[in-house]
Amino acid sequence: MKQFNRYLVTAALPYANGPVHIGHLAGCYLPSDIYVRYLRAKKADVKFICGTDEHGVPITIKAMKEGVTPQDIVDKYYAIIRDSFAAMGISFDIFSRTSRQIHHETAAAFFKKMYDDGLFEEKESEQYFDEIKQVFLADRYIIGTCPKCGNDKAYGDQCEKCGTSLSPDELINPRSALSDAVPVKKKTKHWYMPLQNYEPFLNEWLIEGHKEWKNNVYGQCKSWLDSGLQSRAMTRDSNWGIKVPVEGAEGKVLYVWFDAPIGYISATKELTENWADYWSKDDTKLVHFIGKDNIVFHCIIFPAMLKAHGNFVLPENVPANEFLNIEGEKISTSRNWAVWVNDYVADFPGQEDVLRYVLCSTAPETKDNDFSWKDFQQRNNSELTDIFSNFVHRTMVLMHKLCGGKVPPMHADLKDAKDDAVYTELQDAVKKATEFLENYRFRDALAEVMNVARIGNRYLQDREPWIVAKQLPTNPEAQKQIDNAIHVCLQIVANLAILSNPFLPFTAEKICKMLKVVDRMLEWENAGRMDLVKTGYSLREPIMLFKKIENEVVEDQVKKLHQRLKEAVDAMNATNGTVAPAVEEKPAKAEIQFDDFAKIDLRVGTITHAEKIPKADKLLKLSVDMGTEQRTICSGIAEYFAPEDIIGKQVTVVANLAPRKMRGIESQGMILMAEDNGKLVFVNPNVAVAPGSGVS
Repeated sequence: MKQFNRYLVTAALPYANGPVHIGHLAGCYLPSDIYVRYLRAKKADVKFICGTDEHGVPITIKAMKEGVTPQDIVDKYYAIIRDSFAAMGISFDIFSRTSRQIHHETAAAFFKKMYDDGLFEEKESEQYFDEIKQVFLADRYIIGTCPKCGNDKAYGDQCEKCGTSLSPDELINPRSALSDAVPVKKKTKHWYMPLQNYEPFLNEWLIEGHKEWKNNVYGQCKSWLDSGLQSRAMTRDSNWGIKVPVEGAEGKVLYVWFDAPIGYISATKELTENWADYWSKDDTKLVHFIGKDNIVFHCIIFPAMLKAHGNFVLPENVPANEFLNIEGEKISTSRNWAVWVNDYVADFPGQEDVLRYVLCSTAPETKDNDFSWKDFQQRNNSELTDIFSNFVHRTMVLMHKLCGGKVPPMHADLKDAKDDAVYTELQDAVKKATEFLENYRFRDALAEVMNVARIGNRYLQDREPWIVAKQLPTNPEAQKQIDNAIHVCLQIVANLAILSNPFLPFTAEKICKMLKVVDRMLEWENAGRMDLVKTGYSLREPIMLFKKIENEVVEDQVKKLHQRLKEAVDAMNATNGTVAPAVEEKPAKAEIQFDDFAKIDLRVGTITHAEKIPKADKLLKLSVDMGTEQRTICSGIAEYFAPEDIIGKQVTVVANLAPRKMRGIESQGMILMAEDNGKLVFVNPNVAVAPGSGVS
């Protein structure tokens, strides 16, 4: 078996157009976190990579619906998603963004190398075009009547009323979502990746070389390859995304599924200067955690891209999960049929491990599975509380009551077959859990953790130290029997901390605090040991790790779920899927000089990046989103603002000022400021508007 010296683990980049729900957690983020925490406990060299995917049509559609800019959307949801993951203990080494400069540069360079190597095909095709807005329309920008249900606000890719997948050509009376005009077909040029050229490589590497992959992943890939691959466009007509870095590609950006997976590479670059070790050395194990809807992209398209580019390792495994349903119904974000992670964190403070436990216990590893609030309650009450927490709490209480609050000794002269049996069972559970974790069978691994808690409960119930304590005045061996029972139980508690840490990290931390041990005890090599807590050591007072959840609590959650569904459906019926019109762009004015100031063209921009300019105390170098382009502007505001404090700020820009060199940097505009008692303040709109909006 191949030996690996480092691990690179990625979790699918979530779209920054909404919060994450528990289906996302169960699909790839919780499994990947469990795996990474296990690898860290083994002292492996591992990097855990993720970030938000901030380009593509869903972002712009969301912005249109909310009447704000795409940048506003991604800024808002990046923070919500990041904080939700952190609250749930998802322990990324970096959580980046595809809007960051390092990603734009990395993705553009990746495309340019493939372009320079002659690996793309240039093709012209006819696509829908809005003659009023003068833009090509993605499928989601086309609205018409659904041929299935008659909904006259169906999108060009799907009818959200009946759920039917559509193409723009199937719509009756199609019209533009931007202007309501009837779109026309117009030729446009794009760059295609001839995936069929990579079929021999994919068949050898994947179909012949990775038969150990999960059946759902392997089967889907084989079906695609058996059907034959076709050329796929890797560029799109849009102003939101990474500009295609070749001549003659104005108004075109990289296809989001070309751009997004490169985000794993750019985030690793951002994380460590040794990023190439994790992406280029053969002794790296690359593992992608995803949901089943991303299988083709991660197992066929991205590996083909990596192979075409060269100098990159390929994934050793892609353990994709199936989908999680809620209360028997498919999760639907448009209908708000979802349990949002940020809502859960707010409603169940301090109970993050309960959700981690339930989602892992019911994880859709091989088939779609269901989450229900009743099952959530039952697993918490009868498993986490009655089995796991009960054993730990009883052990700690009895230790304080019968052993003076200190770890009692193990008396070898009274050790018997029952003590040996516990050790044997513990060793067997550790071995099974390790094997399951190595093979991405996290449900089975968690079951072994709970089995250890059951072993402890059974042993404690069998020894009955509280009954033996009644013999203390007359039986000189009674204290020794109590000591042995509590000693063994405390060692099991310590093992529960180690074994549960990948799954229930907050709980493992609480156990360590009670036992007064350092985090180093959680290293996986310690699992199975019966000398983890030392004789004579004083331990802290016991705390309840989990508590019962009452019926009213879960009933309220079910009511909330149905109420949100009703509100979402009512809103959809009221608007029938309409979206707010985009901000109309004004034609650019002629370039001016300072003495032509009367001809000034003022526009709103959003600062996306800011940094100090070396040896220039007053200047900041700004990247400003102007709607249709990113501009570099040097501004003399360094004495008043820290770079990190102005990211996301909307500003008024003199848009048609002639470029000028400042400290060797070409500045493409001027930020309009006001002076207030010696301080500079931005002149900006009092509500968010689309970048590029004119100021009149």
